[in-house]
Amino acid sequence: MTRTPLTLYNSLSRELETFRPIDPADVGIYSCGPTVYNYAHIGNLRAYVFTDTLSRVLTWKGYPLTHIINITDVGHLTSDADVGDDKMEAAARASGQDIWAIAKHYTDAFKQNLADLNIRAPTRFPLATDHIPEMIAFAEAIAERHCYILPDGLYFDTTTVPDYGRLARSHDDTGESRIDPVEGKRHPQDFAIWRTSAPGENRQMEWDSPWGRGAPGWHLECSVMSKKYLGATFDIHTGGIDHREIHHPNEIAQNQAHCDCGDTGATVWMHNNFLVERSGKMSKSGGEFTTLKTLVDRGFHPLAYRLMCLQAQYRSELEFSWENLAAAQTRLKRLAITVDALRSRPAGGPSGSAFAYRDRLDAAVSDDLSTPRALPILDEMLGDKRVAPADRLAALVDFDAVLGLDLATIRREDLRVRPISATLDEATIADRLDERRAARGAKDFPRSDAIRDELAAAGVEVMDGDPLGWDWKLG
Repeated sequence: MTRTPLTLYNSLSRELETFRPIDPADVGIYSCGPTVYNYAHIGNLRAYVFTDTLSRVLTWKGYPLTHIINITDVGHLTSDADVGDDKMEAAARASGQDIWAIAKHYTDAFKQNLADLNIRAPTRFPLATDHIPEMIAFAEAIAERHCYILPDGLYFDTTTVPDYGRLARSHDDTGESRIDPVEGKRHPQDFAIWRTSAPGENRQMEWDSPWGRGAPGWHLECSVMSKKYLGATFDIHTGGIDHREIHHPNEIAQNQAHCDCGDTGATVWMHNNFLVERSGKMSKSGGEFTTLKTLVDRGFHPLAYRLMCLQAQYRSELEFSWENLAAAQTRLKRLAITVDALRSRPAGGPSGSAFAYRDRLDAAVSDDLSTPRALPILDEMLGDKRVAPADRLAALVDFDAVLGLDLATIRREDLRVRPISATLDEATIADRLDERRAARGAKDFPRSDAIRDELAAAGVEVMDGDPLGWDWKLG
């Protein structure tokens, strides 16, 4: 098949650009990872469905990848700028737990979320706390020309690099309004490279540095780790759209200072948009947020959430509602039913080719990862009776490689997730269905209907004539 040239939206230029790798034999991607002070909410996880789609498309096109997702276990303040507590330290104080144990627990939970969503593991997950000496060395290299010292640490002077804020379009955007004032800063946009521990401050994570004992600023780790693992210039940097306003411009400024040039680090900067609820942008700040476990506890398979994300273009806002998620789960089950039916068909059949569908899939995702265009092509391919079932199943492997829905291997019954509120277990349901079949055999239809209604009241949907027999009925 002929591969369509890949175009990606570059936030730096605000334009679609044809992707031209620095080295086609090793494409480098850096994705901003989680701050592991709490569980990831589903808005956070949308970013990694997007990043996984990007990496899958690049792999589909034959590019070997080096993909880095960092783990922020120090340095990220409760504000995106330079005020407030370190999120990790705040979580440790609130819980009374060891900060290192907290970091490991939430790191493991994040990695499990990725696995549940069929998101491929990156090349490595580097920890910020494993790179403190490199961060100090990086800061020392730029301090004399680009930084100044305040009582609470070392600050970067953003006027010392060319065109600061170009990524955020800060000259006509609202990013600066999110930066809280810090006494002594030369300019509102200046940011902390190293934060010195205050006298009497009780921190679990702090290190000696030329600017006093303390901890690195949040932005420093990404410049250091992207350079270490991908080089000073690499192909693609990804993150949520909120990173476009402060975090990524600050990374770029650090990169420019370190190389003493105009290079931003990455050639292409890509950002996924927010997942929103009707009440507003999803956030942990209110203390209540929806995790992947929340969805599973309600009876939804994680791949239903992945499919819901794929139904929107990554640069578009995606509205989350239980109705939208239920519709995605229904669509996923219907796809699984179709694939099950194809598996049961005899060999042979029509001689039509599925290659055209592979070409159309490639064309769709080559247009800035347009998964909403790719999904109807999948539906059409699976339902095309001109193509032999075996050929459709073979083409499905390619669709799975790009979309990550695992339809070639997952079974419909695997999508039957027990809600945490369910009062019946599967053995009890099987017994009640046996009783119902016996009642129907004896033509005791009132008894049969009563059992069906009893099961429905317990959240079990009886599906007469369906080989699966029953499913959880989502409220």
